[in-house]
Amino acid sequence: MSNTPMAANPLTRAVLEIDEYASGLGWDQPARLFALVDTARLKTQEPALAAQLGLEGESETSGLTPIEQEEIPTGKALDEFLGTIAWPDAVVGCALTVERLMLPPSVEASVPDHLDGARLTEWVASHPERQEVRMTVAVLRDGSRDSALRLREKDSPTEVLTGPELVPGLAEALTATFAD
Repeated sequence: MSNTPMAANPLTRAVLEIDEYASGLGWDQPARLFALVDTARLKTQEPALAAQLGLEGESETSGLTPIEQEEIPTGKALDEFLGTIAWPDAVVGCALTVERLMLPPSVEASVPDHLDGARLTEWVASHPERQEVRMTVAVLRDGSRDSALRLREKDSPTEVLTGPELVPGLAEALTATFAD
């Protein structure tokens, strides 16, 4: 964790750490999935992995360590892919970072009713008020959630918006990956 600001709780710190990581990769990136593991437990039970992740010198024993998973298949819808995930007990949470186009609330009333998924995507992509956003959403098994939003036009760590209810649908989809 290099320039990630200190946050009030481990989940927010993990979200900001993942946001910083994604920011370093630049824009126009595929979605990325992360397992969240308890840092102290990882250091105790998997010291070699902790060393590989650069955690052996860290004095902080509480917190969450994000571990990036394999690439998300490009030919599958994100919601379908999330429906196939099952996490082992050692994973206490998960996070996803994904880029999307969004429109400001003032445009919602002008969205044509007759557009299906692909045509709606085209309409949004061609709209002059569209904004590119990177969303990082994380959830824990206990239902806790947090997220970070970064607009491409305000691509700065000081302009990242955080909060638990910024992307509720995605948070619910990630929470469902922990359902038995």
